Amino acid sequence: MKKYFIYLFVVLMMIFTLVSCQKSEPQQLIIGVLPDVDSIPFIIASEKGYFEDENVNVKIEYFKSPVDRDSALQSDNLDAAISDVLAQAFAHDNGFDIMITSMTNGSYKLLVNKDSNINNIKELKGKDIAISKNTIIEYTTDMMLEQENINPKDINKVIIPKIPTRLEMLQNGKIQAATLPEPLATVAMNNGSKLLNSSNNLNINPGVLIFTSKSINDKTKEIKNMYKAYNRAVDYLKTHDKVDYADILIEKAGFPDLIKDTLILPDYNEAKAPTKKDVEEVVKWLYEKGLISKEFKYEEIVNTTFVR
Repeated sequence: MKKYFIYLFVVLMMIFTLVSCQKSEPQQLIIGVLPDVDSIPFIIASEKGYFEDENVNVKIEYFKSPVDRDSALQSDNLDAAISDVLAQAFAHDNGFDIMITSMTNGSYKLLVNKDSNINNIKELKGKDIAISKNTIIEYTTDMMLEQENINPKDINKVIIPKIPTRLEMLQNGKIQAATLPEPLATVAMNNGSKLLNSSNNLNINPGVLIFTSKSINDKTKEIKNMYKAYNRAVDYLKTHDKVDYADILIEKAGFPDLIKDTLILPDYNEAKAPTKKDVEEVVKWLYEKGLISKEFKYEEIVNTTFVR
């Protein structure tokens, strides 16, 4: 009888341990990224094992255009994506239940081809500018033009969604001007492209991380742990030289080899919510252009459960 109880106790302990392990197994988070500096903390967190350390299973999916990224998100193939306020507002307006959970630290630059005789934004009137339509790229471009009292309707917007293609066309002289994210903007500049203006000079930062509401509700713990790993990656980037991780970015994100010499990173911040001003200015721009049906309030599209 004593042996029987010992045996039963061992079996019950094994079952308890098995159930406990199953309960603690984290659900997977799939995050979509583009080839820009916003994605770098996520790549570092993945490659340095920070996600694993924080008990969260994160899979990073790489996209070359915002259109492909948004399609994947809206078809439930992603939990989250590095995106922008514009994409979130479009999705929300079209009935997709997606929320902003934090801002990111991207930078966007308006450039002209090295052989162009254009030297300032005013000279872009009537010229071609390569952008991706209804995205942070177009918004930033419009803000740069309006700062110089140029009506965005007075330039010809050439829609080139894929960022590497936009870079290649600018460098090969197939397009006169283009707005590019970092680090590809710096690659273009090091190949001779001329800088006209930058989002940094405008003091705007509409880049964000967005999650589906389903993921926010079902994977709350995983998202919290993801942000712990993200903040560790930010700390790593602040304390390490780019030579320590440039090869990772080239291999994983498809950044050009040139970034080893040219990469200039933004001043990354630990995860925090976007400001009301940054969100409301973008929403106003979209509404005034007739691209969304109403001016969403900050609370309607931003979830501050995870960061403040």
